[in-house]
Amino acid sequence: MTTKWLVRFGYDGEGFAGWARQPGRRTVEGTLREGIPRVGVASSAEAAGLTVASRTDRGVSARANAMVVRSDLPGPAVLRALNGVAPDIFCTAVVAVEEGFSPRSAIGRWYRYFEPSEGWHLSRWRSGAARFRGDIDARSFGRGLPVDRPVRRTVEAVEVHRAGRGWFVIDVKGPSFVWGMVRKIVAALRAVDDRSLSLEDLDAALGGHRRLTLPLAEPERLVLWEVRYPTPWAEEWTGPNRAQSRHLRRVVTHARLRSTIGAQLPGADAHPSR
Repeated sequence: MTTKWLVRFGYDGEGFAGWARQPGRRTVEGTLREGIPRVGVASSAEAAGLTVASRTDRGVSARANAMVVRSDLPGPAVLRALNGVAPDIFCTAVVAVEEGFSPRSAIGRWYRYFEPSEGWHLSRWRSGAARFRGDIDARSFGRGLPVDRPVRRTVEAVEVHRAGRGWFVIDVKGPSFVWGMVRKIVAALRAVDDRSLSLEDLDAALGGHRRLTLPLAEPERLVLWEVRYPTPWAEEWTGPNRAQSRHLRRVVTHARLRSTIGAQLPGADAHPSR
């Protein structure tokens, strides 16, 4: 019997040109669609009916995105098979859902952004972050939005804290976000810190009384941390498997190597990394 499965999954965004299929480019969706029939989850990508909770841009990683697939396999077998699609895609939990269920119906999304803290002031970031709470006009904080009417989104919280040596972590939580919203929120907090954006002007933008022109913060530091549903997960993956473990070791080794090389470059200590 075919079952509709909600699958929690993550991926290392460095190797993908985003979620959505693009001709000639490696994407998360394209890799899954190619791999699903190969590992026996379904006879074809169309038969699997693959849909996703949140689409991510090039370079953005996910710890716990969610997708729906249809399969004749039981839940644990679906997880084992999907973890054989690619070493940089990790499927970590599964639960059966009703036929009409959509992964877009998540009750909450949590993004986490990692910002080098050198040269920044935590108190200023926190004062700006505190403004992002409740119902806001998202037109200054998204891409491709209409200019003639408000675009409302609810922000549950934007919180900034230190993590380890040399990092701020920015947690952004809400039911849903417009395209580019989290990265533009980070850009707004940077502008508050360097005094190019006042708290009064930020408040005016959040209320829809003025428009800001904000850049997009770098995608590589952004992680879709969690997508929440009222239904608990039924089966969880105990991996990683061998291919995934090898990939994770390569990632750690590469990061250490780049950090070591970067520290030796002329002028490396003269400018904060932003």
